[in-house]
Amino acid sequence: MNKRINIPPAYYPLWLLLKGLAALPLPVLYLFADFLYFLMYYVIGYRKKVVEQNLRMAFPENGEQERQRIAKAFYRQFADVMVEILHLASMSREEMLRRTTFTNPEVLSRYVEGGTPVLILGTHVANWEWSLSAAAVTFNFPAEGVYKPLNNPFFESYMLHTRSRLGAHLIKMKDTLREFVAKRKVPRVVALLSDQTPLRSEINFWTEFLHQDTPFYTGAEKLSQRFGYPVLFLDVKRTSRGHYALTFEEITDGKTVHGLSTEAEFPVTVAFARKLEAALRRAPADYLWTHKRWKHKRPKS
Repeated sequence: MNKRINIPPAYYPLWLLLKGLAALPLPVLYLFADFLYFLMYYVIGYRKKVVEQNLRMAFPENGEQERQRIAKAFYRQFADVMVEILHLASMSREEMLRRTTFTNPEVLSRYVEGGTPVLILGTHVANWEWSLSAAAVTFNFPAEGVYKPLNNPFFESYMLHTRSRLGAHLIKMKDTLREFVAKRKVPRVVALLSDQTPLRSEINFWTEFLHQDTPFYTGAEKLSQRFGYPVLFLDVKRTSRGHYALTFEEITDGKTVHGLSTEAEFPVTVAFARKLEAALRRAPADYLWTHKRWKHKRPKS
């Protein structure tokens, strides 16, 4: 076991515990999620100040009572997502297909089946961990995802196994360009989560997002420009507890950016930010508000 997935021997008991919990049916795990919500929101107050500050900045037009409602709904869905990620370690292909639906698969398929690799820009909206595995079991072409390795060796091995067990291929962030050069003509889909805050040293673009000057990663746009790849936004909607609808929205076909002038600086990234904001305004509780999205301030020119 440890050779195949590289689990340090000291972590075997934890590995077996997590695998055992993951094997429980989701309705049972949701009972645990209900308790976890109560613990995080009412007892521990997990990153509550960060969540409240983010919501004040993002939705100043909402009253305090409405923002508190959003915060409580966020913690409920966050607890659900945590147990859903845990359950991914034992989900079958059939269960994944029952719980996730691509509403317009042809938007992606026509590119990849025509021989063109495609970049997917994902977000931390709803359940972000199921999307890549859902693509791997739905489509008849490779589904790959760029990720940042975790520092803890056990959780790195555990999450790598969990994310790839249904057929997805994971690419370390530092190896992204090398992989793209090596497989530049291989028809496939490559997903990147592009909505978190870049390191200050990596910031080269700001745009207005939810009333704030906000930095965004531009790596996906640079890859699209270099290789001429289409870019699609993945909109994930929770349709019911444990069920998701995934919809592709085309940003660029590799040449033209839809709805924006290509003369604009980083038009693909601007389009991504606008689509993400629309998704958050539609379902504000479904975002990962525990992340310090506005910890960097734009330098004054």
